[in-house]
Order: sequence, then structure tokens, then C-alpha cells
Amino acid sequence: MNIQIQKSEIHDLQSSISITGSKSESNRLLLLQALFPNIEIDNLSNSDDSKVMTEALLTSSNVIDVHHAGTAMRFLTAYFATQDGREVVLTGSDRMKQRPIKILVDALKSLGAEISYLESDGLPPLKITGKKLTKNKVTLQANVSSQYISALLLIAPKLENGLELTLEGKITSVPYINMTLNLLNQIGVKTDFQNNVVEVNQQSTTSPYRKGTFGRVNNQKSLIESDWSSASYFYSIVALSAVGTEISLSSYKQNSLQGDSVLSEIYKDFGVETTFENNSILLQKSTIVNQKPARTEKVGSGGSLISLDLSNAPDIAQTIAVTCFGLGISCVLTGLHTLKIKETDRLFALKTEIEKLGGQVAITEDSLTLDSSNNIKSNIAIDTYNDHRMALAFAPLALKTSIKINNAEVVSKSYPSFWEDLKSIGFQIKTD
Repeated sequence: MNIQIQKSEIHDLQSSISITGSKSESNRLLLLQALFPNIEIDNLSNSDDSKVMTEALLTSSNVIDVHHAGTAMRFLTAYFATQDGREVVLTGSDRMKQRPIKILVDALKSLGAEISYLESDGLPPLKITGKKLTKNKVTLQANVSSQYISALLLIAPKLENGLELTLEGKITSVPYINMTLNLLNQIGVKTDFQNNVVEVNQQSTTSPYRKGTFGRVNNQKSLIESDWSSASYFYSIVALSAVGTEISLSSYKQNSLQGDSVLSEIYKDFGVETTFENNSILLQKSTIVNQKPARTEKVGSGGSLISLDLSNAPDIAQTIAVTCFGLGISCVLTGLHTLKIKETDRLFALKTEIEKLGGQVAITEDSLTLDSSNNIKSNIAIDTYNDHRMALAFAPLALKTSIKINNAEVVSKSYPSFWEDLKSIGFQIKTD
């Protein structure tokens, strides 16, 4: 499905959008629920990735296809390695078969797991023969994808001797590691994270808490927080809109576990203020962005060149790059080494599509530099590369120019109702 979005004139918009639970939290809790069946989950993500995760954990089939779901591939590799007597083949899309998993497989093997490659060394598909894992110490490079680390931490309570994980070097994506540990703590598992060493205690009981106690405050269930990555596209919309535009999003927490919650600080540089109220966030376009030549090395200094280290929140890099392009602001985004092994090489994809629109982009292995431009070409067709975030990130540019999005259905991977939500706030969308 290809769509066309006509250039929109949205002024003084006041709208409210409900976004489903965080995909990151949902997939972690789904794995924990498989290990501890008494866990109850509310506001589960309706994303394709979470649906794939749910189906894989429930199926009795010995062949499991996760399609494009990278989180599911990593988490399920660790999960099935611990399922004594269960043999599965874990496979995915053609792109998934190009995404490396050797680091996680080697770590699991060092704990005693039985895993083999069926096609290419270091890549899916995998043959996994589940068994009891008795070893409890493993070492990883600290700058690897946090999903490798979280996969190991999530299965740790069911390892016979728990887990001691040593991370060598500078740790990236710390918020995602802390999210995993916090969720473990919420279900009663003891953890410790000091000096690059993470320890997770073994939990021998069927469930470490009474049924129904997960997520309760004063005996009331709390929802999984909504997805901050999904919120980023509305931050971009407000940033590209006129002063006075307001959008309310639910359900969000000021003390979020999600690394992408840094949006509330980053987008101050784009004239967007965030107010937390009653489990919602109100986004308000408060000021016109300063476009005078200047250089800034930190958020909030008001220059026209934005410099950000996104090593703790790489999933919002595409949104920020497109926002900067739409506002005519230069940016230097660093800490992006993990983007090359996502659904596509996101750095290459960003460069290609922004340059089609008239921008100038330079990329390295872990950075992107965008030169400011006030000329945005119209009716350009954006290729999405089977990557949901390409479609989601570029859509807000319709506030500046008419734009086409190819294979727009790819948004279902993380945000199935995105196009309907855009229509509800005034975007003019037609299907080709």
C-alpha cells in the first residue's frame, strides 16, 4: 500500500491521541509471563512485534517465524535455549537472516546452551535444543545492542544459579538495561548493577509473587506505559506546526523506564514544551525555532546546529533528523552504530531519502550530519525499506510539503493505527 499525504495547514490544533503500551516493555513482560505465568499484563502493545512474540510463546510448533521482529528473535533465542527438551527452529524474513546474532548465541553457548546455525554462520535461522543451563557467568562487550543484554537478563531468574554478566567497555543503551532490571525487580527478582557487572538472582518458585500483584499500586492495576518511540512522531508534528498547536498523548509517566522519554528535553530545542498531567503528556508549540547560524553541543542552547549523542535512544534518530530537515536546522547525531543492523541500514536509508527531498547528509559508521536547507522538494516518494520507522518519521513532513510514502502498511510493526490517528488530527491522506 502506497499513500499520498497532501501538504497540511494545521493551526491551533488541540487533539488527544491514545497510544498503546510500549513495545519494549510489552515484549519483556511477555517473556517474563512465559517464565512466570501468574504475571498479568495490561495495555499490551498492539504492534506486529508484540503479536509475533505472543504467538511464538504460545505455539507448539517446532518452526517459529518471527518475520521482521528483531526483538523477538533475540528474546526468543534466549528463551528457547532454557526450555529443557524443546527443540525449535527460529527463523525470520530475508532481512532477519542478514541481522547478526552471533554475540548472543556465543554468550548462551558459554552458559551451556545448544544452538546451531542452519544457513550462515552468525546469522538466523537457528536450531535451538533447550536444556537446563547451569553456568552463571558470561562476558559481553558493553557497546553491543541492549537486546542481547536484556535477553540474557530476562532468562536469568530461571537459570539454576542465576547470572553474573560482565560488560566490557563503555555501555550503550543503558536505559533499556535499566528497564529490564526494573521489570525484574517489580516481579520480586533481586538484581544488582554496579561497575559494569550485572547480577540477577535465581528464582526457583513458579512465580515470585502472588497472582495478580504485578503492576498494582494500592491494589489498582497500573498500565504498561505507552510507547515513547511512537510519541516521537507527534513531537515532530508539533515542532513542524504553528505556535499554539497542542496534542495530548496518553498514557505516560514522568519517571519513565523508556530511554526515548528524553524527547521531552530534546524537543525544547524545537520549540516544543511537555507538560505531564494525569498520566498524559501535553505537547505545546510554544516558540518559533531560532534559525540564525550558531553551534550548540547540548540540548537547550538554542542554536541552529543541534548536536546530540543518541547512544541511549537510537530509535528516535530518524524522527529527529527529519524534524531538523523540516525546520531548516543542521544537526550532528552520534551514537548510532546500532542503526546499521536494524530492519534496514537506517543511516544509509535516511541519507538516501533526505537527499531525494533536497537535503544534504553525510554518514559514518555511527553518525549522521545534516546541513540545513530551506528547500524541500514536493511529491517525493519515500521508500521505507521494510522499516516502520522510515514511514513513521517522514510522515510529519506533510506539514511542509506534499509527500508520498511507499509500502505504508509497514507501520503495523510498531504502530498499526498511525495513519488513522494522523487523519483524526487533520492530515489529508489518500491511498494510491
